[in-house]
Amino acid sequence: MLHIPLWKRITIWGLVAIGLLLALPNAFYTRVETSNDARADIVAAGETPQKRAAADGWPAFLPSGLVNLGLDLRGGAHLLGEVQVADVYQARMDALWPDVRDALRAERDTVGTIRRQDAPAGQLQIQISQPQGMEAALAAVRALATPVVSLTAGGQSDIDVSASGALITVQLSDAERAATDTRTMQQSVEIIRRRVDEVGTREPTIQRQGDDRVLIEVPGIGSAEELKALIGTTAQLTFNPVVGTVASADAAVSTGQFVAPDISGNGVFYVLEDAPVVTGDELTDSQPAFDQNGQPSVTFRFNAAGARKFGDYTAANVGAPFAIVLDNEVISAPRINEAIRGGSGQITGNFTVEESTNLSVLLRAGALPAKINFLEERTIGPELGADSIEAGKIASLVGIAAVLVFMVISYTTFGIFANIALLINVGLLFGLLSMIGATLTLPGIAGIVLTIGMAVDANVLIFERIREELRNSKSAARAIELGYEKALSAILDANVTTFLTAAILFIMGSGPVRGFAVTLALGILTSVFTAIYVTRAMVTMWYGRKNRKGWKLKGFSFVPDETTWDFFRRAKYTFGFSVAMVLASVVAFGALGLNFGIDFKGGTTIRTQATQAVDIAEYRAALNTLDLGDISITEIFDPNFAADQHVASVRIGAQDEVAAISPETIKRVEDALSAVVPSIEFVSVESVGPKVSGELIWTAIEAVVAAIAVVLVYIWLRFEWQFAVGAVVALVHDVSITIGVFALFGIPFDLSIIAALLTIVGYSLNDTVVVFDRVRENLRKFKKRDLRGVLNLSINETMSRTVMTSGTTLVALIALLVLGGDVIRNFVFAMTMGIVIGTYSSVFVASNILLWLGVKRDWDKKDATAGTQFAGAERVSKDDGAK
Repeated sequence: MLHIPLWKRITIWGLVAIGLLLALPNAFYTRVETSNDARADIVAAGETPQKRAAADGWPAFLPSGLVNLGLDLRGGAHLLGEVQVADVYQARMDALWPDVRDALRAERDTVGTIRRQDAPAGQLQIQISQPQGMEAALAAVRALATPVVSLTAGGQSDIDVSASGALITVQLSDAERAATDTRTMQQSVEIIRRRVDEVGTREPTIQRQGDDRVLIEVPGIGSAEELKALIGTTAQLTFNPVVGTVASADAAVSTGQFVAPDISGNGVFYVLEDAPVVTGDELTDSQPAFDQNGQPSVTFRFNAAGARKFGDYTAANVGAPFAIVLDNEVISAPRINEAIRGGSGQITGNFTVEESTNLSVLLRAGALPAKINFLEERTIGPELGADSIEAGKIASLVGIAAVLVFMVISYTTFGIFANIALLINVGLLFGLLSMIGATLTLPGIAGIVLTIGMAVDANVLIFERIREELRNSKSAARAIELGYEKALSAILDANVTTFLTAAILFIMGSGPVRGFAVTLALGILTSVFTAIYVTRAMVTMWYGRKNRKGWKLKGFSFVPDETTWDFFRRAKYTFGFSVAMVLASVVAFGALGLNFGIDFKGGTTIRTQATQAVDIAEYRAALNTLDLGDISITEIFDPNFAADQHVASVRIGAQDEVAAISPETIKRVEDALSAVVPSIEFVSVESVGPKVSGELIWTAIEAVVAAIAVVLVYIWLRFEWQFAVGAVVALVHDVSITIGVFALFGIPFDLSIIAALLTIVGYSLNDTVVVFDRVRENLRKFKKRDLRGVLNLSINETMSRTVMTSGTTLVALIALLVLGGDVIRNFVFAMTMGIVIGTYSSVFVASNILLWLGVKRDWDKKDATAGTQFAGAERVSKDDGAK
């Protein structure tokens, strides 16, 4: 009987209400954002009437979580930095040297004189004059060791001490290096976070990636250069003893000493001791101020340990000079007139107010423990972000509207139920994104639109099943029940394969690709929930209102009922066409290669906008004088741009092995273009170093291979190995042809296209699995029918669903393709082409492979072992007749 228990109905509508309530703040984005900012400001700096009024702009009893807008929607800066963790090893050795020296001096009678030697990075080497005292020397140095502070290496020594002849070598142990790496990364992430938070930016993303990298994304900041200026400086403040001065930075100095220039650039160079008296790590506060002459300065205050060391040193060295050093430049080198016991002081120099403020922020936030090399940087202008939001919004609305119209035309009343469920689906998706604090990017919007298109699939599977059961003379209630039960297996199989693809995208992707994976994965969950439970709850309510005897599921069918097309009559031609297309794609790829974007090739892309028409020859002539190597200039045409705006993309090849072109070079490019086009604006800058781009190529290949391998295993477990081989051959077919088209037409191939390829993998599987699920069911149902007949019957039975799902998804994608802007055009083009190719391959490639391989049909003897069945799937029928 068509019935849902009360507790289940309460649960379904309760979850819907909670999800929509969590999504509600996004409908009032600016209002809620202003209120959240005001509340945070009240907590940090106190309440004012203006702040309270802004905070009360959104009721406190309602949820206030929002979906964060990514850089491509809000504008801002993105950096991927590599922390030079090995630098910390050397700093540890330099800091250890005074203790080693004092310990060996205590054994002078046994070891003789000691002298520090030049050593490889990360090592401390000491020469003793009496090798016969080596045992005593090693014991004295090893006594300085301390246990490693680590959960996994507790009790191990932090240093390794060895000897060779009269030379002692000290270095960090492997366990201590691992612990140091972890501490260095944690400290770097925390210090970067504090520095970014100091300037009050909204919703920054700062997280560790891999062993030694940090991802920093800050919406709303002007440029990557501003962000690098804020976090790129180590701001290492030290107070070092002064040995003397020299005339050049290249002057020879003794081991344990270094040369530091005066920060004013006046040609004075100081010889300083490596080991500092006090470091900036012992600072507790730093503030901008003015000195006695009214000039900008920076005040500082030490903690108790730092104040004591500073006081003891100044008391013991009255009359001697000492240097205040910031990042290996001497800010000041005063002479000590008397002991300084207060633990505080002032740094003066030729500062501007802005410089003194920034320096105080850096010192207050703490010193970065190691240098950071920036491997990737992107700047997205706010205007470009606003355009992206508008384009994405329009495309999404058009796509959704088209899907809604399709469903009503096809299923009338049930189409309305599906549309209500689709709108609830979008609301639940935004509710989940808000709950986890996810960041929405432009590919994320594409993921939402694709989710809407694919969400139709579950409803179509159910509704088409209901139509079939009604044609088989089932009562309305029984037909609806069987429709939901029999469609369950195909729905779960199809969505699990797509979910696995999204999971691989998330694990192996980065940035916008991961954002796309999150929206796709969550969209699959909400789509399955709304299709299986929400629409069923609405249908049950509708059915119970009056007698539905003789009811039929009306609506326009895009495929005639009970078709009997023979899809294998011209199998040689259809499969031969596929083979020819794959071979042509391989040839195009081998002969032409792919037009790799900066994600894979490395380099810098500058996006320009001007009221003057783009003259590529003029742009190129202006840049040729800069000697930058490979330069590509492309004009961008887009109906979303204002009529008086002309947009171009300037791509410059990477200049070295660490990063893309330097900030100074970018400035030269901008100056050169501004000289010929005064109205030009630079709305975005993206840079990727060759090191990162090379890694991304392999990561992309691994992601595609991993996706294919995972779904191969899943289909093998759920069906039989022949089904898995057919599905994988179809996948290779789809991906190969897509790549071949990109190679043939020279379409830029970047990281987002990998996301599109993996989405194609998921969608193609979705389509193939639906067909295979029906094949498995019919093989059990019609045991005496040959495999070709079963395949033809199954494809015909699912053809209406295939046309409806592909059609609605294509409508949504075409809306994105036409209206979504050039930023995601290649991404959407790849998916659109993949939908067409994937639909073709599920019918003419995967099924052909299955026909040629054959299927072992002994389920009547071993029904329990022939693939795993979800609850509700149809079992073997005694009816062995043809339909």
